[in-house]
Amino acid sequence: MEFFRGTSLLVQLFWAYFVLPFFGIELTAMQAGVLTLGLHYGAYASEIVRSSILAIPKGQTEAGISLNMTRVQIIQRIILPQAFLRMLPPFGNTFIEMLKGTSLVSLITLSDLMFQGVMIRSTTLRTTETFALVLLLYFIIAIPFTLGVRWLERTLVRGRA
Repeated sequence: MEFFRGTSLLVQLFWAYFVLPFFGIELTAMQAGVLTLGLHYGAYASEIVRSSILAIPKGQTEAGISLNMTRVQIIQRIILPQAFLRMLPPFGNTFIEMLKGTSLVSLITLSDLMFQGVMIRSTTLRTTETFALVLLLYFIIAIPFTLGVRWLERTLVRGRA
Protein backbone atom coordinates (compact mmCIF):
# COMPACT_ATOMS: atom_id res chain seq x y z
CA MET A 1 0.00 0.00 0.00
CA GLU A 2 2.64 2.48 1.04
CA PHE A 3 4.64 1.89 -2.14
CA PHE A 4 1.73 2.70 -4.44
CA ARG A 5 0.55 5.64 -2.34
CA GLY A 6 4.07 6.98 -1.88
CA THR A 7 5.25 6.99 -5.49
CA SER A 8 4.12 8.95 -8.51
CA LEU A 9 1.46 7.45 -10.77
CA LEU A 10 3.45 8.60 -13.79
CA VAL A 11 6.59 6.80 -12.60
CA GLN A 12 4.54 3.68 -11.87
CA LEU A 13 3.11 3.77 -15.41
CA PHE A 14 6.58 4.12 -16.90
CA TRP A 15 7.86 1.24 -14.79
CA ALA A 16 4.99 -1.03 -15.80
CA TYR A 17 5.32 -0.26 -19.49
CA PHE A 18 9.01 0.47 -20.07
CA VAL A 19 10.98 -1.22 -17.25
CA LEU A 20 9.14 -4.48 -16.53
CA PRO A 21 10.01 -5.88 -19.99
CA PHE A 22 13.68 -5.90 -18.87
CA PHE A 23 12.58 -8.39 -16.19
CA GLY A 24 10.67 -10.55 -18.67
CA ILE A 25 7.22 -9.13 -17.92
CA GLU A 26 5.79 -7.70 -21.13
CA LEU A 27 2.52 -5.80 -20.83
CA THR A 28 0.52 -4.08 -23.54
CA ALA A 29 -0.11 -0.39 -23.02
CA MET A 30 -3.70 -1.18 -21.99
CA GLN A 31 -2.61 -3.84 -19.51
CA ALA A 32 0.04 -1.55 -18.02
CA GLY A 33 -2.46 1.30 -17.75
CA VAL A 34 -5.22 -0.76 -16.14
CA LEU A 35 -2.83 -2.54 -13.77
CA THR A 36 -1.08 0.64 -12.66
CA LEU A 37 -4.25 2.70 -12.25
CA GLY A 38 -5.87 -0.19 -10.37
CA LEU A 39 -2.97 -0.69 -7.98
CA HIS A 40 -2.39 3.03 -7.44
CA TYR A 41 -5.99 4.02 -6.74
CA GLY A 42 -6.77 0.68 -5.09
CA ALA A 43 -4.17 1.51 -2.44
CA TYR A 44 -5.98 4.76 -1.69
CA ALA A 45 -9.38 3.04 -1.73
CA SER A 46 -8.23 0.36 0.71
CA GLU A 47 -7.20 3.08 3.15
CA ILE A 48 -10.64 4.67 2.78
CA VAL A 49 -12.29 1.35 3.65
CA ARG A 50 -9.94 0.66 6.56
CA SER A 51 -10.31 4.10 8.11
CA SER A 52 -14.09 4.13 7.64
CA ILE A 53 -14.46 0.82 9.44
CA LEU A 54 -12.12 1.90 12.23
CA ALA A 55 -14.10 5.14 12.64
CA ILE A 56 -17.18 3.25 13.82
CA PRO A 57 -17.29 3.48 17.64
CA LYS A 58 -16.51 0.28 19.54
CA GLY A 59 -19.84 0.69 21.30
CA GLN A 60 -21.57 -0.33 18.09
CA THR A 61 -19.80 -3.69 18.14
CA GLU A 62 -20.55 -4.09 21.84
CA ALA A 63 -24.23 -3.38 21.15
CA GLY A 64 -24.25 -6.16 18.54
CA ILE A 65 -22.62 -8.55 21.01
CA SER A 66 -25.20 -7.65 23.65
CA LEU A 67 -27.92 -8.55 21.11
CA ASN A 68 -26.25 -11.95 20.70
CA MET A 69 -25.26 -11.32 17.08
CA THR A 70 -22.48 -13.28 15.46
CA ARG A 71 -19.34 -11.48 14.26
CA VAL A 72 -20.57 -11.71 10.65
CA GLN A 73 -23.97 -10.27 11.59
CA ILE A 74 -22.33 -7.40 13.46
CA ILE A 75 -20.19 -6.57 10.44
CA GLN A 76 -23.03 -6.94 7.91
CA ARG A 77 -25.81 -5.25 9.85
CA ILE A 78 -24.06 -2.68 12.03
CA ILE A 79 -20.50 -1.84 10.97
CA LEU A 80 -20.62 -1.88 7.15
CA PRO A 81 -23.83 0.17 6.70
CA GLN A 82 -22.37 2.94 8.87
CA ALA A 83 -18.90 2.67 7.35
CA PHE A 84 -20.32 2.75 3.82
CA LEU A 85 -21.84 6.17 4.48
CA ARG A 86 -18.43 7.40 5.62
CA MET A 87 -16.77 5.88 2.53
CA LEU A 88 -18.98 7.53 -0.08
CA PRO A 89 -17.50 11.05 -0.23
CA PRO A 90 -13.85 9.91 -0.35
CA PHE A 91 -14.71 7.15 -2.85
CA GLY A 92 -16.35 9.77 -5.07
CA ASN A 93 -13.20 11.89 -4.86
CA THR A 94 -10.96 8.89 -5.57
CA PHE A 95 -13.05 7.91 -8.57
CA ILE A 96 -12.83 11.40 -10.05
CA GLU A 97 -9.09 11.48 -9.37
CA MET A 98 -8.76 8.18 -11.20
CA LEU A 99 -10.73 9.58 -14.12
CA LYS A 100 -8.32 12.50 -14.30
CA GLY A 101 -5.35 10.19 -13.79
CA THR A 102 -6.25 8.32 -16.98
CA SER A 103 -4.84 11.28 -18.92
CA LEU A 104 -1.36 10.04 -17.98
CA VAL A 105 -1.80 6.82 -19.96
CA SER A 106 -1.36 8.87 -23.13
CA LEU A 107 2.34 8.98 -22.21
CA ILE A 108 2.61 5.21 -22.72
CA THR A 109 0.99 5.40 -26.17
CA LEU A 110 -2.61 4.69 -25.15
CA SER A 111 -5.03 6.69 -27.23
CA ASP A 112 -7.20 8.36 -24.61
CA LEU A 113 -8.87 11.77 -24.54
CA MET A 114 -5.62 13.58 -23.77
CA PHE A 115 -3.76 11.72 -26.53
CA GLN A 116 -6.45 12.73 -29.00
CA GLY A 117 -6.13 16.33 -27.83
CA VAL A 118 -2.39 16.26 -28.47
CA MET A 119 -2.96 14.79 -31.92
CA ILE A 120 -5.55 17.45 -32.78
CA ARG A 121 -3.27 20.20 -31.52
CA SER A 122 -0.36 18.92 -33.59
CA THR A 123 -2.44 18.99 -36.80
CA THR A 124 -4.38 22.24 -36.21
CA LEU A 125 -1.77 24.16 -34.15
CA ARG A 126 -4.64 25.51 -32.04
CA THR A 127 -3.30 24.82 -28.57
CA THR A 128 -5.63 26.97 -26.47
CA GLU A 129 -8.84 25.80 -28.11
CA THR A 130 -7.82 22.15 -28.18
CA PHE A 131 -6.80 21.89 -24.54
CA ALA A 132 -9.72 24.04 -23.41
CA LEU A 133 -11.98 21.49 -25.10
CA VAL A 134 -10.15 18.57 -23.47
CA LEU A 135 -10.49 20.31 -20.10
CA LEU A 136 -14.20 20.86 -20.69
CA LEU A 137 -14.71 17.24 -21.75
CA TYR A 138 -13.05 15.90 -18.59
CA PHE A 139 -15.29 18.21 -16.55
CA ILE A 140 -18.41 17.05 -18.42
CA ILE A 141 -17.46 13.42 -17.81
CA ALA A 142 -16.81 14.03 -14.08
CA ILE A 143 -20.01 15.97 -13.33
CA PRO A 144 -22.42 12.98 -13.53
CA PHE A 145 -20.21 11.02 -11.12
CA THR A 146 -20.10 13.91 -8.67
CA LEU A 147 -23.86 14.36 -8.83
CA GLY A 148 -24.39 10.61 -8.58
CA VAL A 149 -22.33 10.33 -5.40
CA ARG A 150 -24.17 13.29 -3.86
CA TRP A 151 -27.53 11.71 -4.76
CA LEU A 152 -26.46 8.36 -3.31
CA GLU A 153 -25.33 10.07 -0.10
CA ARG A 154 -28.64 11.91 0.31
CA THR A 155 -30.59 8.74 -0.44
CA LEU A 156 -28.70 6.57 2.02
CA VAL A 157 -28.65 9.17 4.81
CA ARG A 158 -32.40 9.78 4.59
CA GLY A 159 -34.04 8.58 7.80
CA ARG A 160 -30.79 8.11 9.70
CA ALA A 161 -30.33 11.59 11.19
